[in-house]
Amino acid sequence: MASEFESCVNYGLNLSKRIYYGKEPGSGRAVMPPGMTRQPESYLPEAVMVYAVVGEPQIVDNPDVPSYQPYVHGKCQPPALIPLHMHGVEMEVDCCLDTAFVAFNGSWRVHCIMAGRQCDCTIAVPLGERGSLLGVEVEIDGRSYQSKLISLDDAEYKENVGKSKGDGRYLKGQIYTLRIPQVDGGSTLSIKVNWSQKLTYEEGQFCLSVPFTFPAYVIPLGRKIPKSEKIILNVNSGVSEQIVGKCSSHPLKELSREVGKLSFSYEAEVKRWSNSDFKFSYTVASTDLFGGVLLQSPSLHDFDQRQIFCLYLFPGKSQSRKVFRKDVVFLVDVSGSMQGVLLEQTKNALSASLSKLNPQDSFNIIAFNGETHLFSSSMKLASQGTIINATQWLSSLVAGGGTNILLPLKQAIKLLSDTSESIPLIFLITDGTVGDERGICNEIKSYLTNTRSISPRICTFGVGLYCNHYFLQILAQIGRGYYDSAYDPGSVDYRIRRFFTAASSVFLTNMTLETSKHLNSLELFPSHIPDFCLECPLIVSGRYSGNFGDSVQVSGTMADTSNFIIELKAQNAKDIPLDRVMSQNLLLLVI
Repeated sequence: MASEFESCVNYGLNLSKRIYYGKEPGSGRAVMPPGMTRQPESYLPEAVMVYAVVGEPQIVDNPDVPSYQPYVHGKCQPPALIPLHMHGVEMEVDCCLDTAFVAFNGSWRVHCIMAGRQCDCTIAVPLGERGSLLGVEVEIDGRSYQSKLISLDDAEYKENVGKSKGDGRYLKGQIYTLRIPQVDGGSTLSIKVNWSQKLTYEEGQFCLSVPFTFPAYVIPLGRKIPKSEKIILNVNSGVSEQIVGKCSSHPLKELSREVGKLSFSYEAEVKRWSNSDFKFSYTVASTDLFGGVLLQSPSLHDFDQRQIFCLYLFPGKSQSRKVFRKDVVFLVDVSGSMQGVLLEQTKNALSASLSKLNPQDSFNIIAFNGETHLFSSSMKLASQGTIINATQWLSSLVAGGGTNILLPLKQAIKLLSDTSESIPLIFLITDGTVGDERGICNEIKSYLTNTRSISPRICTFGVGLYCNHYFLQILAQIGRGYYDSAYDPGSVDYRIRRFFTAASSVFLTNMTLETSKHLNSLELFPSHIPDFCLECPLIVSGRYSGNFGDSVQVSGTMADTSNFIIELKAQNAKDIPLDRVMSQNLLLLVI
């Protein structure tokens, strides 16, 4: 699907060379489009873009100045995609806790279709880290379109939903496309796109990265057209501590600063559009562990009228805390669909992760398809020699066969049954779908029930579009572990390394929450509080009814087996849409 899209864009760019843009003022020379020598893989969008869908090449022309090019016979199969010229772009980003809400506004002109003719237009929306598309609005010369959230039981829309083919789909990874029908040549499309995405947490900093890279061929040609780009960034950390901006990809001007809040803007007239993603990082000015609880009442339109709360704990900058010794079993999918770059990237990431283990840690590896293949019949200490042997064993793995996840999970739990004074960790990597997911979850839940004080933590990592990511997230929740994914094969190595580093830095486990006796009910999301890691903040949210009280007590077990207790003050949330943050976390479970 992605390769066909790239090929269609390449064809469209070549087809657009027949367009005449007039002459340069004062020189008399014809205006020429920028060189198009980029490789096909670079034709995937790296920011919101719009394309003319061209099935008949003879309609390609300047709607203002006819080119009088020779007539082109035939049709484009599949249709060519010509990137439209962008005439303006604005973006506002609101960062709340670990979630960012992006409002993107842009305008594009159908510069490549002759006057009096029409074409469909495809909108491509690359989403950021674990992004969720929230809405799209399009205005075209008096016509308007907007996305709508509907129920499958809604009779008015059910028939149309069933008939829509390819109008809205994921192109590759986090790139979503949708089509607008019958747009006139020379028309201007004003498009608003809203999505949410997560901030990553790396080396004590919250990091934001929003797709904002535009290729040279979307710059308007011909007469001088002012090009203005604007970014508004609002950061509300939700904490009562000073936050410090660390770095930014674009020159930001500070608008305001309060405790826990920052606001910036960037606005410029440019010769060419932004050629880099918008990136910003900040840190909270505290060296020690800290946290709090935010409370908020639901909106009148919320079907659930229970109160909302969000509990957060940040590890702080101090890295001196002792982390738990690790007993790790890596479960590696070697089914046929992992063949090629996916398996090679996974091998590289696992080899790097093995090298990060301490000598007192232990590990094993189970490769699985329809069967299982163990590196060793028992857990092995992470000595240098054993890691070298394991790396060589990994390099010999060959992809083939089907996918059976339950068998290696059972074997991993058995291998970890005798571990003590450590965090038993199962690290599952797969790109497949499995049958009877509910049965697998129920069986694993029963295995983990009534075990010793620290049951095996199950961390899951999904690879590619066709993996059952929902199942992996539920499995990680049951195993009180973490979940992550990589949709793009090129990012598998980096993301697995980052994920393992974060998930294996546990310093506080078996965490419990002691709340006010005046609470009538309390529902947590996730249902069990995950272990607290040095490499990522802990944020849980939920609903309650009754009196929450002025504080809540969080307790757990530290790596030296001592008890940990911290009292977190509760306060009403100010300017933080807790309902949207919680909805984003719930939405990630179903996409």
